[in-house]
Amino acid sequence: MDLGATDMTVMEGGPRRLAGCLGLPSVGQAHVLDEAVLRALDIDIRDVGGILSPPNHLERKLSATEYIDTWGITHQFNAGQWQAAGRPLAGASVDDLEKYPWPDPRRIDPGLIASLRERARYLYEETPYVVCGRHPYFGVFELGCWMCGFDDFLYRLAGDPEFVMRFFEIILAYQQQVDEIYYGAIGRYLHFTTSGDDFGMQTGPFMSVRMFDRLIQPFLARRIANIHRFTDAAFFHHTCGAVRPLIPALIKAGVDILNPLQPRAFEMEPERLKREFGDRLTFYGGVDTQQLLPFGTPEEVGAEVERLIKILGANGGYILSPAHVFQEDVPLENIIALYRPNQKGVSCV
Repeated sequence: MDLGATDMTVMEGGPRRLAGCLGLPSVGQAHVLDEAVLRALDIDIRDVGGILSPPNHLERKLSATEYIDTWGITHQFNAGQWQAAGRPLAGASVDDLEKYPWPDPRRIDPGLIASLRERARYLYEETPYVVCGRHPYFGVFELGCWMCGFDDFLYRLAGDPEFVMRFFEIILAYQQQVDEIYYGAIGRYLHFTTSGDDFGMQTGPFMSVRMFDRLIQPFLARRIANIHRFTDAAFFHHTCGAVRPLIPALIKAGVDILNPLQPRAFEMEPERLKREFGDRLTFYGGVDTQQLLPFGTPEEVGAEVERLIKILGANGGYILSPAHVFQEDVPLENIIALYRPNQKGVSCV
């Protein structure tokens, strides 16, 4: 079971409230899960690492709810999460890509890498937990959508492949340099490492299978192959939405674990996924965050958890977690019911 070991489970402020609901003292920051909470819920995975941001002149804080990151993307805090809002490469040309002040991996703090290495070593050698290495950078597709805007970048996939390919090559080169720094330091201590790049909407992928195979899958495959130069860790990939048509290409690229299994998206029913891909993938997630967790009862959540375990966990290959983050409208009782489906009478005030 996972709670908080990836970026795809915990909401801002939720951990502190959850500690109180479990009768535990509230310690640490509002977005950091305390070890006591993880033990109380019998969580099996612990994390190390996360997105690395080499400092540059683009980074700056605009207000308490808005900042610009190292890529030049403006982020705004909305509904409990940071959302990309700026579009620094909207309307850009290939020449603009060559002139852009891209982040420099050589500016990643070596002290930070040393501390990550020590945490990873400690978790791997001195605890019984599965060790998850959070991905240190963004995916090529989502980064393109954030930097250009979704409308601009989706048009370019069809109408400006030269721009897209050059953008992907630049980002891949950055990823490969970070791989050596990050996975070179902690790779030996990881059981799996995450990746995030959303390829789907509620009703289907953002693009055709043919376009995905031509423009995106090769870069994901090269990324995974390069990571495996430094670690034997299994490769977890997160993509929201109705991505069943893309799953064979993800497997071919080297994906071992698929997240988050959005069950209300088209053709993403657990039975279908297990039947078609259960011999080649481990499934991670699947508990509905669109209707069940915010609006269901603890009893309904518990029943669905037991159903998913029977389907996705048949003969192994299932890691229980929600199908994305617990947002602010999810009752704490439902979070506890996900991890303790047979416990009755939990009440959180």
